Amino acid sequence: MSAVEGYESAEALQNVSTLKSENHRERRTFLGLSMPAVLVVLVVVFLPVLWLSSLSFFNAAGELSSENYARIFKSELYLRTFVVTFQISVAVTVICVLVGYPLCYWLARMSDRNAAILMVFVLVPFWTSVLVRTYAWLVLLQRNGIINESMISMGIIDEPLQLAHNLTGSIIGMVHIMLPFLVLPLYATMRSVDTDLVRA
Repeated sequence: MSAVEGYESAEALQNVSTLKSENHRERRTFLGLSMPAVLVVLVVVFLPVLWLSSLSFFNAAGELSSENYARIFKSELYLRTFVVTFQISVAVTVICVLVGYPLCYWLARMSDRNAAILMVFVLVPFWTSVLVRTYAWLVLLQRNGIINESMISMGIIDEPLQLAHNLTGSIIGMVHIMLPFLVLPLYATMRSVDTDLVRA
């Protein structure tokens, strides 16, 4: 082995050693910076959940028992609550996908200026309180609200529909709340995809 080859080999080993040390230093820095947030989440979220979960295995007398879970599965009220929650979750997810995916695809194919203008309408719900939006939907969906009055005036229906305080109203309100959470990440992903790949 010549002197030049030996020098290059030593330099390569030194570079590898430097990269490894930098990698370890970056990893320690990342762990050091993320540890406070992890501790906060652990104390604020996981420990209370574990505490409540442990309480669920004790009855009112403080004795270890599974009667709380037995009561859940025997109670018609709890079972109906689970079923209705599942129905709303599935319906909201399907509607958000059916509305959000074409909207994101359309926005991703628009110019940056037009897409930015239309994205304002997607972001507006984030700037408004959920409580305010809920009351707004109650006003719109009530029997003498603008939606029922408009459909009656156009001859679509003869008498007001019951749109509020039921499954329909809950789905409409939840779609309005959850749709931006689907649109924003999906739009960002579609925007980053090369149009040539889509054509291919």
